[in-house]
Amino acid sequence: MYIAVFIQPFPWSFYTASVFIGIAAAVLWTAQGNCLTINSDEHTIGRNSGIFWALLQSSLFFGNLYIYFAWQGKTQISESDRRTVFIALTVISLVGTVLFFLIRKPDAENVLGDDESSDDQDLEVNESAQNNMTKAVDAFKKSLKLCVTKEMLLLSITTAYTGLELTFFSGVYGTCIGAINKFGTEEKSLIGLSGIFIGIGEILGGSLFGLLSKNNRFGRNPVVLLGILVHFIAFYLIFLNMPGDAPIAPIEGTDSSAYITPSKEVAIFCSFLLGLGDSCFNTQLLSILGFLYSEDSAPAFAVFKFVQSICAAVAFFYSNYLLLHWQLLVMVIFGFLGTVSFFTVEWEAAAIVARGSDYRSI
Repeated sequence: MYIAVFIQPFPWSFYTASVFIGIAAAVLWTAQGNCLTINSDEHTIGRNSGIFWALLQSSLFFGNLYIYFAWQGKTQISESDRRTVFIALTVISLVGTVLFFLIRKPDAENVLGDDESSDDQDLEVNESAQNNMTKAVDAFKKSLKLCVTKEMLLLSITTAYTGLELTFFSGVYGTCIGAINKFGTEEKSLIGLSGIFIGIGEILGGSLFGLLSKNNRFGRNPVVLLGILVHFIAFYLIFLNMPGDAPIAPIEGTDSSAYITPSKEVAIFCSFLLGLGDSCFNTQLLSILGFLYSEDSAPAFAVFKFVQSICAAVAFFYSNYLLLHWQLLVMVIFGFLGTVSFFTVEWEAAAIVARGSDYRSI
C-alpha cells in the first residue's frame, strides 16, 4: 500500500500510509527473524543470516541500477517515469507477499527432536485454542521483560548504532553527494551510483559471511571488528571529502570544500564501505539473536527492530540540524560502544556453547 501511494500521491494518503508501513515493518521484521530462527540451528544460523541479508539488500543494487540508467541525463522526472517505477515496485511487492505463504513450516522433530514431537503436537492443539489477543499480550510482556536483561541491554547499544548508520547511508549520505556543486552535472546521477555501490557492499558482505560462517572458528567478533574498522575508514574519508554543511545545504547546493577537493571516486568508494560495514553488523546481530533466543525468538527480534527504528528516527531528526562532522562523531561514539558491547555478549555466548557444543560451527 505504501508503494502504491506514490503512483498518485496525496498528502493525506502519504502520511496515512507512512503510519501503516511503520506498523507493518515491525511485524514483518519480527516474523522474518522468527522464521529465520526456527528454520536454522546453531550450525546454520550464521550461514542463513548471511544469505538472508544478501538477498534482502539485492534490491539496493538492482533498483538503483535501473534508476541510474533509465533516468541518466534527465533533469526533470516526468509523471510517466515516476508511475512506471512505482507500478513495477507495487507488482513486485505483491509477488513477494504471495511468496511469503509458500515458506515451509519446519517439522516438529527437526526443531525439538523425536522424543519431543508428540509433546509439541499436544502443545500446538492447546495453543490453537488460545485467544489471539492473549498471545499478543503475552508476547508484548515477554518483550518488555527481555528489554531489561543484561544481554539485550548490551545488544541494544549495537542495535542503536545500526539504526544511526542506517539513516546515514540511506538518507543523509545521498543528500550530501547531491548537494556538492563541485561534482558538476553528475551530482544527481551519483546518488543512484552511490546506492548501487552500497548494495554491492551489502550483498558481498552477506554472501561472504554466510559462506564463511561454517568454517569460522573465532565466532562473530572478527566480523563485527571488520565492520567497525571499515566504517571508521569510511567516516574518515567522508570527513576529508565532504563539506560540513552538505547535509543542511539549500536546494541550490553548496560550493564549500572540505580538507581535500571533493572526489567522486572517493565518495563512491565510501558508499561501498558503508554497505560492507552495515552487512557486518546486521548479519552478526541476526545470527546472535537467533542463537541466544532460539526457543522464543519473536520478542528478541521485536526489541531489535524497536531500538533500531527509534534510533533511525532520532538520526533523521538531528540530520536536518547537525553539520556533517558532528553526525560522524555521534556514529563513531556509538559504533565503538556498540562493538564493545557486542564483544561482551559474544564472549558470554562462547562460554555457554563451550560447555555444550562446538562453537566453531556457529
